[in-house]
Amino acid sequence: MRNTKPYTNATFTHRVDHDGGRHHTARSVPEPAICEVCDAIYVHRRWTFASALREQDRLHSWKEVHLTICPACRQEASGEPRGFIYVSGDFLAEHHDDIVRLIYNEAERGLEDNPLSRIMEVDEVDKDRITVSTTTEHLAQRIGHALNKAYQGEVHYDFSHENKLARVSWHRD
Repeated sequence: MRNTKPYTNATFTHRVDHDGGRHHTARSVPEPAICEVCDAIYVHRRWTFASALREQDRLHSWKEVHLTICPACRQEASGEPRGFIYVSGDFLAEHHDDIVRLIYNEAERGLEDNPLSRIMEVDEVDKDRITVSTTTEHLAQRIGHALNKAYQGEVHYDFSHENKLARVSWHRD
């Protein structure tokens, strides 16, 4: 017997960004390019930092360098975060400096994988609440995982299907 369900490509494909990719540039940046703000380098269709490039890559394939602004700097200037981390609880008041240090250290480790993932703002609301905004949803998830691994507690991940936004809540009393 033939199935009557109308399976189409629209049934299986989930469109994550309904804004049509407005956070992406229309065309790729001509290579090589350097960000005027953070000195990130765009080469081989990937953003990296100069320390990550090998010396031989620097010498062989370089042409005229174009100046541009990387997507992370553009996002920081427009003030549109892609991830939020909410840290709360009595444990935070007791170990505030250690937790803030862990957040910044994990963000630095994230820069090695993706130089476009950065902390935009750390807002310390009270002694027992911190809100961190990030440029990528992956960095928010990474920091939440690091907090949970280091200090246990309760962590909740909430992803927005429409806007490419992640909200991570970590709490420990």
